[in-house]
Amino acid sequence: MNNKKNLGINDITYISLFTALIAICSWISIPTPIPFTLQTFAIFATICMLGGKRSTISILVYILLGAVGLPVFSGFSGGFGKLLGNTGGYIIGFLFSSLVVWLITRLFGTKTPVMITAMITGLFVCYAFGTIWFITVYLKADSSISIGTVLSWCVFPFIIPDIIKISFALLVSKRLGKYINI
Repeated sequence: MNNKKNLGINDITYISLFTALIAICSWISIPTPIPFTLQTFAIFATICMLGGKRSTISILVYILLGAVGLPVFSGFSGGFGKLLGNTGGYIIGFLFSSLVVWLITRLFGTKTPVMITAMITGLFVCYAFGTIWFITVYLKADSSISIGTVLSWCVFPFIIPDIIKISFALLVSKRLGKYINI
């Protein structure tokens, strides 16, 4: 039996800890006219620290916990309805972010320039998936909305804060990686 394919107790522990980190950071809101959470930081710190397979599992567990109703999403919310709502696509998009980063780092390695490129690409994949989801859900309730309007509501205000959170996640991961053998 190949141990690299199986998850060990350490893997499960780290997956659980980082799932909890994502939930906790989802609850932390920075009070601004457009509320920002630390969820993006936690997602990308998880991706950096755990690597492709374990981070994808951690993010999937987070989404499933929220789907069954545990209040792990922003504002202490949860439930399948939250995922099916306007912004649920951005939450699900985090899973695609992890998969994209996993693919890029698998092909090109984990050096810092590759990680930066992979994480920014993953963020924009999340934005794309979430925006398409938002438009689809919104159009069911209203007859029309422009892509520019959706981008101005759901993407443009978040780009700079998300880039900062990704940079911080990479920095923290690199610093902690020296001391913690994950």
